[in-house]
Amino acid sequence: MLRRPKPSDSEADLLKEQQRFLNSGAPSAASVVRRPDKRRGEAGGGGGGGHNEDVGGSQKDVVTIEDLPEQLPSLTPAPPKKSRFKTGRVTFEDEDAAERLDRHDTHLTAVLSRIVERDTSAAPISLPALTAVAFPRAQRRSDTSSQPPAAGGKKSIFARQIAAQRLQQTEAVRQSPPEAAPAAEPRGSGPRLVSGQGLQGLRGPDGSEETVRIHRENQARLQAMSQAEILQEQKRLLSQLDPRLVEFVRSRQAQKVRPSQSELQDESSSRDQLIHSESREPSSSCSSAAAAAAELLHRHQEVDMDEEQEEEEQDEGPPPSTLTEASLPVKPQKEWLHMDKLEPEKLQWTTDLPAPRRKGTKQAMQARFDFSGTLIPPTEDLPTHLGLHHHGDEPERAGYSLQELFLLSRSQITQQRSLALCTLASVLSKARAGQYRPALTGSVTSSLLDAGLLFLLRFALDDGVEAVMSAAVHALRALLVCAEDEDCLDSTFSWFGGLSSFPLLPSAQEEEDEEDEGLEESMKETAAEKEEKKSDHAVASQDAVKGLLRMKLLPRLRYILEVVRPSPRVVQDVLEILTRVARHSSSSASQVLDCPRLMETVVSEFLPASWSAPSSWPPRCVYGLPLPGAVKLLRVLAASGRHACARLLNGVGVRERLSCLLGADPAQLLLERGEALRLCVEARRLWAVAAAYGQACQLYLDLYPAVVKELQAVHQLARPPDPLLPLQLQGVQALLVLLTQVTHTAGCQEELQAALLSSQGDPCPPPPPVSWSQVSGLRASLTGSLKGLIRGLDDPAQRDSSLALIPAYLLYLQAHYQQLSRQSCFGPVEALQEVELLASEVLLPLMSHGAVQGLMQDLRSSSAVCGAVHAGPELPPSLPGLACSGWRSRPGPAAPGSPFPLLTGLVLLLDTVTGIHKALCRKFSGLLLSAPVMDYLQSCSRARPAMTHSTVWLLRHEHHLLYLLLRLAHRLVPLEPEVSRHAGLFHQVALVLLPWLLPGSEFLAHELLSALIFSRDFILEGGSGGPEAVELGELKLDGGPPGGGSLGPLLREACLQLPSIRGCFLTHLAHLEPAVLASRDALLGRPPRVSSLLLPELSGPAVPSDWPFLPLVGLYERTEMGGAGGGGGAGGLAVEELPPGALQAVTHCLQWLLLLEVWREEALQAVPPVARLARLSCVFLCSSDLFLERPVQRLAWALFRLMTRGSRLDSLDLGAPPPGLASFQDLYSALLSQYEAVSFGDRLFGCWLLLPLQRRYSAAMRLAVFGEHVGVLRSLGVTPEQLSVPLERFTAPPEDSLPLLQLYLRALVTGALRPSWCPVLYVVALSHVNAFVFSQDAAAQEVETARHSMLRKIYYLTDEVLRKHLLFFRLPQQHSQLGFDMYDELPPIRTRRLESVVKPKDGGHN
Repeated sequence: MLRRPKPSDSEADLLKEQQRFLNSGAPSAASVVRRPDKRRGEAGGGGGGGHNEDVGGSQKDVVTIEDLPEQLPSLTPAPPKKSRFKTGRVTFEDEDAAERLDRHDTHLTAVLSRIVERDTSAAPISLPALTAVAFPRAQRRSDTSSQPPAAGGKKSIFARQIAAQRLQQTEAVRQSPPEAAPAAEPRGSGPRLVSGQGLQGLRGPDGSEETVRIHRENQARLQAMSQAEILQEQKRLLSQLDPRLVEFVRSRQAQKVRPSQSELQDESSSRDQLIHSESREPSSSCSSAAAAAAELLHRHQEVDMDEEQEEEEQDEGPPPSTLTEASLPVKPQKEWLHMDKLEPEKLQWTTDLPAPRRKGTKQAMQARFDFSGTLIPPTEDLPTHLGLHHHGDEPERAGYSLQELFLLSRSQITQQRSLALCTLASVLSKARAGQYRPALTGSVTSSLLDAGLLFLLRFALDDGVEAVMSAAVHALRALLVCAEDEDCLDSTFSWFGGLSSFPLLPSAQEEEDEEDEGLEESMKETAAEKEEKKSDHAVASQDAVKGLLRMKLLPRLRYILEVVRPSPRVVQDVLEILTRVARHSSSSASQVLDCPRLMETVVSEFLPASWSAPSSWPPRCVYGLPLPGAVKLLRVLAASGRHACARLLNGVGVRERLSCLLGADPAQLLLERGEALRLCVEARRLWAVAAAYGQACQLYLDLYPAVVKELQAVHQLARPPDPLLPLQLQGVQALLVLLTQVTHTAGCQEELQAALLSSQGDPCPPPPPVSWSQVSGLRASLTGSLKGLIRGLDDPAQRDSSLALIPAYLLYLQAHYQQLSRQSCFGPVEALQEVELLASEVLLPLMSHGAVQGLMQDLRSSSAVCGAVHAGPELPPSLPGLACSGWRSRPGPAAPGSPFPLLTGLVLLLDTVTGIHKALCRKFSGLLLSAPVMDYLQSCSRARPAMTHSTVWLLRHEHHLLYLLLRLAHRLVPLEPEVSRHAGLFHQVALVLLPWLLPGSEFLAHELLSALIFSRDFILEGGSGGPEAVELGELKLDGGPPGGGSLGPLLREACLQLPSIRGCFLTHLAHLEPAVLASRDALLGRPPRVSSLLLPELSGPAVPSDWPFLPLVGLYERTEMGGAGGGGGAGGLAVEELPPGALQAVTHCLQWLLLLEVWREEALQAVPPVARLARLSCVFLCSSDLFLERPVQRLAWALFRLMTRGSRLDSLDLGAPPPGLASFQDLYSALLSQYEAVSFGDRLFGCWLLLPLQRRYSAAMRLAVFGEHVGVLRSLGVTPEQLSVPLERFTAPPEDSLPLLQLYLRALVTGALRPSWCPVLYVVALSHVNAFVFSQDAAAQEVETARHSMLRKIYYLTDEVLRKHLLFFRLPQQHSQLGFDMYDELPPIRTRRLESVVKPKDGGHN
């Protein structure tokens, strides 16, 4: 079969398809023929002849399609017109066209030759009379005084005037005598539908004689026709008219006053006249009928309009009180134009507004805002001079709704557009701050975006009026930018890992494309191709920033900055918008860099190399002055990637301008002091970002004196009352971050130099220009400054400043000692002495200080993991944010006075110091064992933090602290007995922390798996009698395991295999190796190898929450793809051969799961019980014999017993779909197919199948067993003792599914279900059938009939044993031989029931 060509086909593909078509010999859908040219006298028929070649010279190819007529059909239903004279004309080839034209068109000569002048000699001549009346006569208002009053009181003057004219015409027609009408006519007194229009001048001035003549002829012809002929002619005429018009005329409604019988007769007479007139003259009667139908339609529309108006008046209720001239606030004067007659409904707006509602209501009302964006309550009465009442809806309420603001924003009046956009900007700012959340339902921002706000603002940006364009920029800034989010991110810039941030991308939504289903991967559309096909609205609804970029936002902003040169506020708004776009993703940042002349304009205009001092502050124009917002934009762009940073430094000329800003004192920048400090802070942050890539390090050597001068001036900072103190502290923090990154870069210099020499042509990063000797001298000076800050903690005036700076100093010292151990000049003895001195003089005094202890008390209350993050404003999915509104006034990880930056820096330095000098670990055990830290860890072990855009950036910093605390605990557990007592808590925290780690923290996950989670030091139960205790508890509870060995030996063996188990899991996480290496370079401080400070997209945790099941799930996926026919998947086909090492991997996975289920059950709380059962089911689906291996059997039996214990069995809900599966029923169908194929009657597999058949689960799975897979009953030989699940869970409550009960009885009667084959389900079927047939509950007739039928069938069974079991069944008994108890004889109530059903049929047979 030939396929259709696709857009992706190349020219070669099309040629191949053409050749295939030609070879197939199939007829084409279109054929090429040559039509004869009639103008050349060619005859039709054959497809062409040689004549055309002789005459024309070239052939015409005409494409004809089958069943397509040569001439286009007519657009009207009437037949095409034909000329009666065309066929009579004879033309010759050699005849002159001019002669033929003169013969047919005699022109003016034939007319002028016959003109005879009329004799006017006796005609009187009179001059026209003079008159004062204009022609045509002007209509005056005085003429409307005699107009009839409107019925509803709401007709305009024009409508009443037209009504008065129609009334006059009607009265004139009634009063005029019938001049030419006969004395008595059988069908009417005169023509009703033939008006005589168009007959003027025929007979009489108005054509009345001709009209009467036609009317008389119509009546005479109608009288001469029989009734059958009249009906036949009527049908013919109706067939020629439009059916819709006929239906409308027949179904028209009566007028307000129904017509009398005489009027009905007149109307029927008129209809007869119409028919007769059409039959007399076809050409003129058709136009008469159309005119009559149009008149009827016009009258009907008028009636309908009147009726609708009356209905509206009735719905509106009684009209308002009549407005008099005295009640008007402004008295109209007669001299005023058109005010001689009052129209109350049009002057109603001049009166006072109705009073607003005095009481509140529970009904939802439309939100209204004032010009500042404040929500106005419905009960508030504001004066009208504020301009808040200029709207039609709810005129008594002040303020404007969002719909009205949208309308005003597209007004033709410039002021209205500007005012509406400014109001929308204020509303958006307050909505982003969460101020409307208590009062409004829903999200204001989401509602505006759904209404098309992005398109409205984008259109407004193209406005030619600068005021409107500026308002649009301000509104767009209010939509995209949250100032508190930016401030919060800037406050964490100096934290550990604070230079990195997550992209503000919306959560990825998987879209199913039906067009790609069933296609090969090479033929499917790529994500970029699908994105190109989407409309702007579809893109903007999913991602607002991407939608704006697609609507050419960047070129427009460049035009505004470069050409329009707006006010300083608009410039600042544009820079903030560009910063938000750069935070969106690395691709968005690249688009900002690639926009023509955009970055050149920003750098040249707002980061000049030189400038003059402005005459006033704030300046009226910021062009030619350096702006902190421009430097921040460059910093965010540089953080998007190493290549972007290099482009900014070298391609745009930022390096030279940056050196000018960094080398000058803030007081020498010719700017206002606060502006100069902000500019210096942003310049240092940009330098720190460049140093994080190992770039711009030459500036460190060039500006070394200025850097040292700034460090020495730290103790000369302003006192707390100075409002510029926060900016000074931020400047010092940025400088310390810069020195930290330069130290990391210098520490890699020797390594990169050696790698470059041994690379042999392989790509290798070049060594940086700064060496270790050029940065190591700062350590002593900074250590002295840190000691001074610790002493400043005793001064209440300096405490806050010291606490703000100490974390940055600690991070610098950590970078110094971390890189020191990697240098060739490292001296162990000197380093140990230096570290001991640091611990005794700096670290221990800092830990024991009261200010630090007070911070630690707030550790739990400030934790984002423990739920300290308050719910911020609701953010639309297409525009994610950090939701940091009000972050300074509430507890949180980033709030002022938070303990997290100080504790993270302190524990990070302790981890590095104890790595150099391991004997110092004991001195810091007090920090780990302190009550606030232990309480914090206890809370974290039970927490379930949510992962959203508004929390992940805080959670990431808290994860760092938890990881460092666990590293310290891992060093102290073997050394300190007091710390080892809490090893279980540390292990629990490590287990819950692993699935919390976010993208960018893969190195931490690797470290947890390789060093902490599988450490025997953290699992003390394995070496202190833990397995024996579990074994004793098992014997006490259960009296012995029913299905396999004891748990004690299995746990003991699992503890011995912990190193192998660790290797197994690290192998299955090997696909994360590139992410682990990138994360390691960023966290361990290797700037030349860092590719981007923008973290990976937030698509989920770095390690899935069900990571303990990874070996099982991974093996199932591999065998499903590699096995024949889909492997052991849903098709139930067996895999012949397992991959190498599969048995060992499954064994290690089951051992680890057993250990967690027994000793760390809380660590598996993130995985629902139904998900655990589904993933363990992969043991049976991976292979045909994997579950038969003895190690797998023993471990699977143990896990099955643990899952089927009391509370755990109650928590197993199979109704909820497991994560990753559509439903559990699909998985159960695959298990049934696999059991039928390869189970060999295995008891473990049988227990797995019986577990979902409990009564409280869906009947669909039981129907699948007794309906589609009844063959499994032949080999499902699990006994009630082996099942370890009480039989009552299968038998109670009684079954209410009639089809299932019938299947139960059929399986019992046919012998498919026997006690020797399937003991458990035999008891279950007996119990439900017995309870159903002897039930005394009232039921529907259908159910009662089924009960009687089933009871008769049981009574007449020939199998006495089965008959006795069904009739005398009493209760299930798990430990009896049969599995149930029976009555010795039927109870009386059951006997009567049986007799009432059976006796009427057998005539009293007992």
